[in-house]
Amino acid sequence: MEMNELKINERKTVLITGASSGIGLAVSRTLADNGFEVYGFGRNFDDEASSGPENFHCVICDITDTDALEKCVNEIRKLHHIDVLINNAGCAYYGLHEELNASKIKDIVRTDLETPLILTQMLLRDMKANGGSIINISSVTAISHANPHGAAYGAAKAGLLSFSGSVFEEARKHGVKVTAILPDMTDTDLYRNADFEADDEKGASLLPRDVADAVLFVLSRPYGVVVEELVIRPQFHRIKRKNKQ
Repeated sequence: MEMNELKINERKTVLITGASSGIGLAVSRTLADNGFEVYGFGRNFDDEASSGPENFHCVICDITDTDALEKCVNEIRKLHHIDVLINNAGCAYYGLHEELNASKIKDIVRTDLETPLILTQMLLRDMKANGGSIINISSVTAISHANPHGAAYGAAKAGLLSFSGSVFEEARKHGVKVTAILPDMTDTDLYRNADFEADDEKGASLLPRDVADAVLFVLSRPYGVVVEELVIRPQFHRIKRKNKQ
């Protein structure tokens, strides 16, 4: 059976965070184009992001507001069983750890780690009953020995990777698939707070659609096959300092 035919026939429902731009938007569009019913969470959606197909639903929600998050998720659950959870939303601040403040550290931890824990807890019983899939978008920083100038971000992503493996071991006997995808530097807005960026040369950074293709690959594996961890890297490791304005 062809991949597109499989997805269209099953018409599975996806909940994805960080869907208004970057990797999240690319994943949302790719899955919607392949027949999934996609509920994408974001703080705001511009005209381009919200002009997707009719099976891509924009959900405006601050995912760090737990009460609002739970309310939005429960409203969706009244309409659909959520088959796929994609914890994608990311927050990063770069620099020496002593230069961060408590507010920035809280933003990183709540977005990159706390919210995935909460969403997984909310949906895991349903997924055990029906055999769902969880995809956690972590980062190659999670497997780095050290992340100078990104210590808090690396720690949060390492926590997400550890959590992903633990939940898989808890839920695999119930048919739940759990995957951690670890992209390297990707051409997104994640680095807006950094003083560096990928080199302009082709192959020095991933594109959001590269990660979206990886998500589709993971979800198209046959019954009984789980991709537990997937690392995606650009061909070249070349970064440059941003030009000061």
